[in-house]
Amino acid sequence: MNLEKKLEKIEKQLDEMSKSRFPYSDPRIFGLQNPAASGDEIDLRELWDALWNGKWIIIGITFLFAIASVIFALSLPNIYKSEALLAPAEENSGGGLSRMAGCLGGLASLAGVDLVGAKADKTTIAVEILKSREFISKFVRKHKILIPLMAVKGWDRTQDTLIIDNNIYDEKSRKWVRAPKPPREAEPSALEAYEKFINLMSISVDENTGLVNLSVEHYSPYLAKEWVDLLILDINEEIKSRDVAEANKSIAFLSGQLEKTALAELKVVFYELIEEQTKTVMFAKVRDEYVFKTIDDAVVPELKVKPRRAFLVIAITFLGGVLGLVVVLIRYLIGGGRER
Repeated sequence: MNLEKKLEKIEKQLDEMSKSRFPYSDPRIFGLQNPAASGDEIDLRELWDALWNGKWIIIGITFLFAIASVIFALSLPNIYKSEALLAPAEENSGGGLSRMAGCLGGLASLAGVDLVGAKADKTTIAVEILKSREFISKFVRKHKILIPLMAVKGWDRTQDTLIIDNNIYDEKSRKWVRAPKPPREAEPSALEAYEKFINLMSISVDENTGLVNLSVEHYSPYLAKEWVDLLILDINEEIKSRDVAEANKSIAFLSGQLEKTALAELKVVFYELIEEQTKTVMFAKVRDEYVFKTIDDAVVPELKVKPRRAFLVIAITFLGGVLGLVVVLIRYLIGGGRER
């Protein structure tokens, strides 16, 4: 019994010591209530009630956004994509520096010149030329596509005609009437045409197979297909003309060196080089698909690639619902809506 009394006495002393050491541990000293019931924190049930009371605001805003999204999606014109699959043409004959590297490789190595390393992949060069400002600007001028490129806002399927934006180009007076910011003028510049066309054109190269996919997007599926065909034709002609010009210069240079030398061995080398350059010129003239061979021709697309109207409607409607929730929460927090 004495032991029990001692234990009780020790417990009382410990309890008194804890109260004396932590006098502010009891929130009732200052009349504080339970923190969970404090007004500084948001009650989830109260928040739910606020959202429920504002349900018609949320539904109304969501409905308005849904209607607007449908109108907006239907107002967007269809965009069609035509594409062709190309393969690098076989190198039956090279041009200029590459052939000189093959015949003079030994002499060049003795002189410390790496002609083989100077050879560039013709497919890579052709792809970069296709994406260049000079080529595209020349393409736009050559085929007179500035108006369908810069002033079209749609395509009439029933009549197969382009819909011209009268705020950009006046068909009656045949004048550009847009009002761009200086220094740009009413008629689009070559740089503007390039920026527009490069966004419509897409080029991808498969690193494993070397195949090239070339595509063009436009309001008119027929025009998209036509531009792909013209791009393939023009890039083959461009590379061909460059190689022919290079080969002719090489022939002229080698012929001059041939007349100057008296060594029989060098004359043999020069004759071989002239023969190779002559083959290059002949090969270029008889072959249309000079750098790219068409594996799968471009066709007139039947289905649009843009816009994704269903996705737009869902996304804009969802945005409207989120905006409705935000409006109700703002009214609840700072609009005097925290009713008790």
